[in-house]
Amino acid sequence: MTDTLLFLRQLISRPKQISAIAPSSRFLARAMTAALSPASGRVVEFGPGTGVLTRAILAAGVKPQNLTLFEFNPDFVSHLRSSFPGVTVHNTGAQTAATHVPKGVSAVISGLPLLSMPFEVREAIVRAAFDVLTPDGIYVQFTYGGKPAVSPDQMRALGLTVEQTAHVLFNLPPARVHTFRRA
Repeated sequence: MTDTLLFLRQLISRPKQISAIAPSSRFLARAMTAALSPASGRVVEFGPGTGVLTRAILAAGVKPQNLTLFEFNPDFVSHLRSSFPGVTVHNTGAQTAATHVPKGVSAVISGLPLLSMPFEVREAIVRAAFDVLTPDGIYVQFTYGGKPAVSPDQMRALGLTVEQTAHVLFNLPPARVHTFRRA
């Protein structure tokens, strides 16, 4: 099954879980992974879906054995495991990352639809990312809205700063990329 067909099937059967009208574009994938290189070390991806961002992470030079994915959808998990040998894929929520990944990750790349999630879940996911990141690690998240997916109150509570690092017009819909760091 092609990535697009798998995505559409999941969109129809689980629209609240998918929360997108199309897979991420290669332009968004490049913007999300712009800070990565072969020297990045360990990287975690939240919500890889069909693997568009995963491909860009690997294309940036991250070795498969240094990449860990967290995907809740079992159909996507099967697809990811067969498409990306050597990459670790966990079939669980991103908020459990700290129980599966030791500290010392350089970047967490998130394709999760945080704005469609309850406040508490959103905060638990971002907290989990920073639980596994190095002190200077980055959390990269995109959103279709004009504001970051983490509210100013949540950023203060978590001790984070944010910078918009890209505005990707060639995505459906257009997206903004935000990079979060510890304050």
